[in-house]
Amino acid sequence: MRVVKNYLYNAAYQIFVLLVPLLTTPYLARVLGPQGVGINAFTNATIQYFIIFGSVGVALYGNRQIAYVRGDRQKLTNTFYEIFLMRMITIGIAFLAFFVFLTLIHKNQIYYVAQSFSLLAAAFDISWFFQGVENFAVTVLRNFVVKIITLISIFTFVKSYHDLALYILILSLSLLIGNLTLFPSLKRYIGKPDWANLHLFQHLAPSLVLFVPEIATQIYLYVNKTMLGVFTNYTQAGFFDQSDKIVKLSLAVVTATGTVMLPHVANAFQRGELQQVKKYLYTTFEFVTCLAVPLTFGIAAVAHSFVPLFFSPKFMPVIPLMMLESIVVLLIAWSNAIGVQYLVPTGQNRAYNYSVILGALVNIFANVPLILLWSSVGTALATVISEVVVTGYQLYAIRNQINLRQLFAGYLKYLVAGLVMFIIVFWLDLRLPDTWLMLMIEIIVGILTYLILILILRPKLIDRSLSMIKNRLA
Repeated sequence: MRVVKNYLYNAAYQIFVLLVPLLTTPYLARVLGPQGVGINAFTNATIQYFIIFGSVGVALYGNRQIAYVRGDRQKLTNTFYEIFLMRMITIGIAFLAFFVFLTLIHKNQIYYVAQSFSLLAAAFDISWFFQGVENFAVTVLRNFVVKIITLISIFTFVKSYHDLALYILILSLSLLIGNLTLFPSLKRYIGKPDWANLHLFQHLAPSLVLFVPEIATQIYLYVNKTMLGVFTNYTQAGFFDQSDKIVKLSLAVVTATGTVMLPHVANAFQRGELQQVKKYLYTTFEFVTCLAVPLTFGIAAVAHSFVPLFFSPKFMPVIPLMMLESIVVLLIAWSNAIGVQYLVPTGQNRAYNYSVILGALVNIFANVPLILLWSSVGTALATVISEVVVTGYQLYAIRNQINLRQLFAGYLKYLVAGLVMFIIVFWLDLRLPDTWLMLMIEIIVGILTYLILILILRPKLIDRSLSMIKNRLA
């Protein structure tokens, strides 16, 4: 029951982190235009490289290490301070590197300075600690007020393209303030550290093992926008960024299980409960499939009416991007379940590393010819290809450990339900007027169609859930 509660909290947190920019997107698309949106996407992608290298894999490593020692308060205290202080030092080095970069470039400097507060915010990000102790409520509740203030600030102060730097600064400062508000909740879990026995850099080597896949994963999340800005223009980067926002919001729902299950599986693995670990994987894999299939087909089905309504007619090129990029929702849901929920907590870092490094390389090399041929559409295609590679390699890596037939149990039933839903909603989308009311009708029809078909087809997960409900009511 705690896993379900934590999943809901983490899903809410991930959605909420994305919700502020998503709620403001229709407004900003009209105020900043494709050029302004593109500059923000391009400069943000650049600052993320410094954040990635400064964070040295702490997000996954810290989560796992805290889960290992959470039963011992003193060990928990020391482990937190060691990891936190080590990350402060590495972020400091990244900040120095950023200032060197700033002296070498002469374009968009004011936007880079505004983005740099996100780098400072990363130094105070301790969400990995609360994930490790499986307390996801605190991250949601503490950030809620900050995000509301952010939302109000954007609508109050950002009025035209000339306010782009102010918009970036508001977002960056909201990250910093949100991270700082988590610190008062630490006292419930930790006490005073044993300063004499703190060994900060004992965590560096093992965190670097997880840092390698994080570099690969994060770089090919941001390199798309960088390469679009370099090889084409900021407008194309803006188009891809808008499509990416919708996909990332959907991904927050399905990948929330990874963050929740990592400490849970790590704890079970530490106790030697290998069969339980595999059972977790089978269940969560089917669960994310059940969620990801309708999201994938749903995004593609409503793209034609959603884009002009949400982003404005200036962003019509986003339609094919959304339809194509929606495929990665299902692929990332699978790779997240296998990688973050199984390979990482069971210590199979090499296989996980290889999968994301391979995906990153494929993405980068595919981007060059595909961007030159089809601009932002080429980037969306390269993203899909790279995710196919990541998921395919991970399935290959676990082929002798996991029953793949059992892993994909019920997949065809979800696929049939999703495909029928897509056909119906897509037909409606092309024929109904482009209004918010009609879009809501399409979404409701899609949800009802998928639910009815799932109840008729009765895959194992749904069958078990219905049996549990029936037994409780009896």
